[in-house]
Amino acid sequence: MYDWFLDGKDHYAIDAEAAGKVMELFPGVKDTAWANREFMHRAARFVARQGVDQFLDVGTGIPTEPNLHQVVQAVAPRARVVYADNDPIVLRHAEALLHGTPEGRTTYLHADVREPERIVEYAREHLDLTRPVGLSLIALLPFVTDEQDPYGVVRTLLDPLPAGSHLLLSHGSGEFDPVVRERVEAVYRAGGTPVQARSHAAVTQFFDGLELCDPGVVPATSWHPEPGMRVQREQPVYVGVARKS
Repeated sequence: MYDWFLDGKDHYAIDAEAAGKVMELFPGVKDTAWANREFMHRAARFVARQGVDQFLDVGTGIPTEPNLHQVVQAVAPRARVVYADNDPIVLRHAEALLHGTPEGRTTYLHADVREPERIVEYAREHLDLTRPVGLSLIALLPFVTDEQDPYGVVRTLLDPLPAGSHLLLSHGSGEFDPVVRERVEAVYRAGGTPVQARSHAAVTQFFDGLELCDPGVVPATSWHPEPGMRVQREQPVYVGVARKS
């Protein structure tokens, strides 16, 4: 569905049908998806400019250029990126994620975020966890319900990372229009995908113990906006970047 929202071509008819239902309820959903994507680009560049040249991107999604490795390798050509996703369509297209700079390295793991220990074990094989890592969790945690301990999942992914590592996170919220959000979530649930929006306070809790970078947890388009952004109006997505001290 996310691929459809981003005007991609790599989705099934049933995905397009469900995405169309979401768009009927929430006509601005494509802008929300693009605002989220553009945040990822800005946040990844920001972290790479802090000297971080290793990234773990969980919940990668279908490759939509520029991908995270293309963004960070434009700043740090030797950057290494580990991608992880549980979607078999992403697995089918994963080869597109592996073409980076000659100096850098990218690799892909087919795994679920609810198996964080497995993801960390794989990351150890490809990243140097004695040096800072950028952990990217973009539009992922709404799909980890409270019963699945999302805060514990994030802690498990963060704990092995050293000081100087950064967490990049975005999360949909129902605070902007609770009625529409509940209807949208019902479409996802009907398709067999539980999803859970969270409040500003609940999203901020993911950053507990970290140093939030300015401007803190804000709507996606308010995080270091740049000229030429495709979407500039406020969208119902909270985002943030924080540093592990």
